[in-house]
Amino acid sequence: MRVEFRLSGSGGQGLLLAGIVLAEAAIEDGKNAIQTQSYGPEARGGSSKAEVIISDEDIDYPKATDPDYLLALTDDAYRTYGPLMKKGVIITDTSVKLDPNINAKTIALPILQTAEEVIGKKVVANIVALGALAGVSGIVSEKALKQSVLSRVPKGTGELNMNALKAGLELAKNS
Repeated sequence: MRVEFRLSGSGGQGLLLAGIVLAEAAIEDGKNAIQTQSYGPEARGGSSKAEVIISDEDIDYPKATDPDYLLALTDDAYRTYGPLMKKGVIITDTSVKLDPNINAKTIALPILQTAEEVIGKKVVANIVALGALAGVSGIVSEKALKQSVLSRVPKGTGELNMNALKAGLELAKNS
């Protein structure tokens, strides 16, 4: 089993951290995982992409070649990577304008709105998105995900991030 994830959006949204947390949660669950990242020349506002490969076997190539899951939090990310999806599932924010020519199964969730209005902090949209992605894919245990989030978020923000993770998992359940 090899499952490929591509998390994409704009710099500053925290998707690189989300990718690291997802990979660490998989390792915590006893799977092999690798995470790679790239971002545009602008640190904030430019495009960013994290890829995570999770497998029961050795991972011989560290890049996603045919992602099973695409998380696209911006129109630009969706337009760039959505057409490349030959299989699998695309998870977007409800603010993303969907293209009827993209045939992959697409789930639009209010990720950014949930972070801002339900949790009260836009900055945790990445953890809401991570919860949604993990919930839809079922790739890692909730226990491992919580441990990995708590090990990576800044001290003093654990409760805030746990609430964001829970909200993302709920979005996935209701999708």
